[in-house]
Amino acid sequence: MVRYNKLNEYKTKPIKITDSFTYTAHTGCLGTADNSLESIAVGAENGAQIVEFDVRYYDKNPVLAHDEPKGDEVTLKEAFLKVKEYEDLKVNVDIKSTEYLEKVQITAEETGVSDRIFFTGIEESDVEVVKEACPDIEYYLNVDVLSPRKQTEEYLLSLVEKVKSCGAVGINFNKDNATEELVDIFHENGLLVSIWTVNDTVDIYRILSYGPDNITTRHPDKLREALKEINYSK
Repeated sequence: MVRYNKLNEYKTKPIKITDSFTYTAHTGCLGTADNSLESIAVGAENGAQIVEFDVRYYDKNPVLAHDEPKGDEVTLKEAFLKVKEYEDLKVNVDIKSTEYLEKVQITAEETGVSDRIFFTGIEESDVEVVKEACPDIEYYLNVDVLSPRKQTEEYLLSLVEKVKSCGAVGINFNKDNATEELVDIFHENGLLVSIWTVNDTVDIYRILSYGPDNITTRHPDKLREALKEINYSK
């Protein structure tokens, strides 16, 4: 009952959707295997403008893997070629290791998707490696954001300065600590806001009401239905 009441509460709030709003199908969306070619296809076919997958390296070659790879993973080349089958589909490459990062950009150029990719999973300590290895690829900075009750204006401005100083296009963080104030202050400073992983319908409406630039979800079907209900089209 509490969740039902919350859903009704969020449904009555004004929905602020940016002109550039996108939603990303998290790897393993809709019950597919994580980091699989099927996951890419299902995400694209359920309306997501972006698909996400994890990248590590096996024998120095980039493969799709969240944890240490075993050698039977989908290669990054295979994944990029699958993406290329869908016109305008973009890719959030979630970097789990930066050891051979330059090979990601090389593979993107070889497969013709270099203008479709960006990075997440990038922390402050990774920034210099990213700039050197992949100077042409944009990235969000992953940040562990404090809980809403600890988010003073001073704190939010410090996050803005951290993201700016790292040369990132915006911030990528967990839904649990998302607030409207954070989204607003980043937009006021010309930065993007991407929030993960928003799967529940109540959370979908809550996060939509804050007006982020991107929502990552394992349930693009639920997000698509929510957007349809509020008469959003793009």
